[in-house]
Amino acid sequence: MDHYEHPRNKRVPTDDRYLKIHMDSASCIDDIYVYLLVENGIIKDCCFDGVACTISTAATSIMTELVMGKTLKDALYIIKQYTAMIHEEKYDDSVLDEAIVFMNTAKQAARIKCATIGWDGLEELIHESEGGKHDHR
Repeated sequence: MDHYEHPRNKRVPTDDRYLKIHMDSASCIDDIYVYLLVENGIIKDCCFDGVACTISTAATSIMTELVMGKTLKDALYIIKQYTAMIHEEKYDDSVLDEAIVFMNTAKQAARIKCATIGWDGLEELIHESEGGKHDHR
């Protein structure tokens, strides 16, 4: 609840070096932008803004804290483990920290999209930063 009431890194960056992606959901109020700043293969900043439900806000807030300062490879590994956890597959909980609170999300299938919307956006931005350019602005 703390990450919903006081989301970390919820802001719009003013620096035009950030990659940006718009993510929304037809089944929820979620309508967010995820921003990513990569320098020398390291995530220098990750933030988000917009309107989102409790689960989306908290999951995205936790995500931004988890990936800050990580290499792109490490961030993708964290995303892969989080996604596996959400889908009740085998995962490495040692890299998930607070994100582990979403481990039972699959029991409420309608909330899977809420718990992954920011993470899916970040994954797309990381791939874009590695050369798969798409304009999501």
